[in-house]
Formats: sequence, structure tokens, C-alpha cells
Amino acid sequence: MNRSIRRVAIAALVMFGALLVNANVVQVGRAESLKDNPHNGRVLLSEYSHQRGPIVVDGHAIALSSKTHDAFKYLRTYPGGAVYAPVTGYYSLLYGATGIEQAENDILSGDSDKLFVRRLSDYFTGREPQGGQVVLTLNARAQQTAYDALAGKRGAVVALDPSNGRVLALVSRPSYDPTPLTTHNSRTIRSAYRALLHQGDDPLINRATSQIYPPGSTFKVITAAAALSSGKYTPSSQLPAPDQLTLPQTTHKLQNFEGEQCAGGGQISLADALRVSCNTAFGGLGLRLGADAIKKQAEAFGFGKALSIPIPVAASVFPGDIPPPQVAFSAIGQYSDAVTPLQMAMVAAGVANHGVVMQPYLVAKTLAPDLSTLSQTVPHELGRAVDPGVAADLTRMMQGVVESGTGTAAQLPGIAVAGKTGTAENVPGQPTHAWFICFAPAQNPKVAVAVLVEHGGTGGTAAAPIARQVMQAVLGP
Repeated sequence: MNRSIRRVAIAALVMFGALLVNANVVQVGRAESLKDNPHNGRVLLSEYSHQRGPIVVDGHAIALSSKTHDAFKYLRTYPGGAVYAPVTGYYSLLYGATGIEQAENDILSGDSDKLFVRRLSDYFTGREPQGGQVVLTLNARAQQTAYDALAGKRGAVVALDPSNGRVLALVSRPSYDPTPLTTHNSRTIRSAYRALLHQGDDPLINRATSQIYPPGSTFKVITAAAALSSGKYTPSSQLPAPDQLTLPQTTHKLQNFEGEQCAGGGQISLADALRVSCNTAFGGLGLRLGADAIKKQAEAFGFGKALSIPIPVAASVFPGDIPPPQVAFSAIGQYSDAVTPLQMAMVAAGVANHGVVMQPYLVAKTLAPDLSTLSQTVPHELGRAVDPGVAADLTRMMQGVVESGTGTAAQLPGIAVAGKTGTAENVPGQPTHAWFICFAPAQNPKVAVAVLVEHGGTGGTAAAPIARQVMQAVLGP
């Protein structure tokens, strides 16, 4: 009998031990994941029980919370609307958070360790808890200008301060109004979300940071950088520019855009090849440089890095193991080259900043509810892409593109602009994507811009005028 009792007692102890271990695993080991679960009703009630902090641009809240009279005491609204939606994202009862709302949730919700003293003070004083404020780097005028310039189009605009990496504009169109996704009515939220999903033009995708595209001839800036950095070429170096470029290991030939000629099919300088965007000259240059040299140069500008600004940014790609015939196409931004608009803004900014690529960032600083500073972003270098001498050569060559080449639509009165057009083939049978990258003033750059217009035609016609407007918005009248 005693033996049976002991067995029962041991079994009971084992079960109690298992329960104790499970309770600790759930309460301690899984505490963070349970806390972050958007379907955790207690967490939601807790988060909505106090005021979430605002997201601010140029002193104005583009996302804020106001008091209500329902179970969820505060309602998130977006005065910035569709203009800022790709940046703010949304904070939804049903679909969680995206954009800055997700990336800076700890500050906005008040849960950050940086606000621990504030939370402790709130507890003892009975003061209502409140989230912190996130101040963005965006220039409101440039953001609105870029958004308006993309009206009726699909695409993206990114503007950076080349000297420090501040994001001055980040626009993706089509966009959406986040406010219907943040109501306290589940039916309204689901209906609004389904409508966006079925809209057909993917308004929820941030085309500036999350979507990758063939860069077309904007990539020739990178190929030119690789050539100049090799020490074997200068801007005046002569390149063969045949009407059709014969490729190795295939009967296929590379042609210029719409069968155009460069320099009558003879020789052309590297500078002029960039100015008129000569495919055959750059395709042949790519073959001579080799895929490894071009890949190394692309990576020096940031290709292959998955960045956070703190919104996640898709890594741009220059393919490895390229078959010999395709090296020529990769050198002109085709084949499997794939980039985000942010990456191409970084390329322009790197050239503008004497060859140094800065880490892009969207958050200038975070503030406590009493407006004391919690953190302030310190600019830092992502890396050196090219030597200052090469950057100076590229700048002069890109000035030629705007002064008398394919990018004349980006000219600004009295201000020297350096730029490069791109016209990228994509889906067979679809119009080309239109690109333009640039910076200004060319010798003292204050802004670098990348513009992508999906299926927009040629970069000089569709994208360059948009870039001009954005540069003007940053630089002033």
C-alpha cells in the first residue's frame, strides 16, 4: 500500500513540477511574444488605455491619438493621410502595425526602457501614462511636392541629404488613407482592408523601400564608377560604340534604345557615352571590366545590404554567376539587376558626397511626453563607394547628362544639376519603367533624388521633370 501511495505522490509531484515549469515558460520565456501578439486582447486594451505618442514632421503631427468614449479610450488618426502613409504605416486593432508605427512602437506606446522613469513617476503620481513622440527627418514641402508630382502614376520618389543621409522625401503611389484601418469597429476595418487588397494597384506596398525593379541606364553610373576606379579609364577614354554589340557565346546582339546610333557607330568618350546613354558602349565596357568588378562596385554603393531606416528596406541585387553574354546587359541595368528607389537615391547621394555613402535614416529624434530628448540620430557612414577624384569625374559627367544629354528636363535655372536617366525594360509587352537619379547643386549638393515611374516610358520624359520639382522644393524658390 505504501509503495502505491508513494507512486501516486511521485506522479503528482511530477505533474505539479510540469505545471510549474509550463507556467514559467509561458509567463517568462514567452512573455515578449505574447505581449507583441496583436490578437492579445489584454495587451490591446492596455495599449489603447493611454494616449499613443504622435509622429511629427516639421512641427505638425501626421499621426496622433485622440480621446474617445468607448472601451478603447484612444483613437489613432492620420492627419498626414495618403501623403505620409508609406512612412507612418498604420496601427490597427485587427492588422497590427506597419511602418514607423511598428518600427518605433516602444516609444510611441510608452513601453520603451527609455521611458521607465516616466512610467514609474506616472504610477506614483496617478498621472495618466502617455507615449513618446517620434520626430521624422522629412521635409514637408518636398514630400507634398513629390506626392503631387506622382499623381495618376505608379511609382516612388526618394530624396536624401547627401551629407548625412537624412530622408527628405519618401513617397509611394498609389497610396491610401490609414485612418479607416484604425477605427474601433472591426467590420469597418475589415471592409477597408479588403477594399485596399482588391484595388488592383497594390496601394499597401511601399514602392520606395519594399519593391525592387530593374534600374535601367541609371546603373551606368555604377559601371562608369567601376571603370574610373580601375585606373584604366578616364572620362575622355574612347569606347567602341557600334550600332549593335556582338556578345560572346551567342548570336544575340545588344542594341541601343530604339535602334539609335551613338557617335555614328564609331568611337565615343566615356563621358559622352553616359551623356547620351549609349547601351553598346557601356555593354562593351561591362564585358571588359567583368562581372566581379561591377558587382564589387555595386556593393560599395550598398547593394546586397538589407537596411533599416528604421523601416525595413529590401536588399538591392546585382546577380552573381552571370553568364558571359549577360554581363553586357547587367552593365546597363538589365538582366537580373534589381533595385529599390531608395538604393538608387543612395547611389546619387554617394557620388554627391565625394564618394561616401551615408546610412539613410527617417527618425531625427524621439521625445518624452514632456518633450525632453530621449534619443537623437547621429549620422554615420555606410562606406566609401569611390575615391573623391572619381566622384568629381562622375559629377562632371552627370552634369553633362542634364546640360546637353538625355536629362535636360531636370534643369534648374541658375543651379547646376548632375543626373542620369534610365529606361528599364521589364515585363515583355509592357511599357518601360522610367527612372531618373540626380543631385543639386552639383558642386555643393544639398539634395539627391531618385524617381521611378512604373511603365512610364523614358526616364528623360517621365521621371526627370518630377525630380526637378522635388529638387526645387528642397532648395527653395
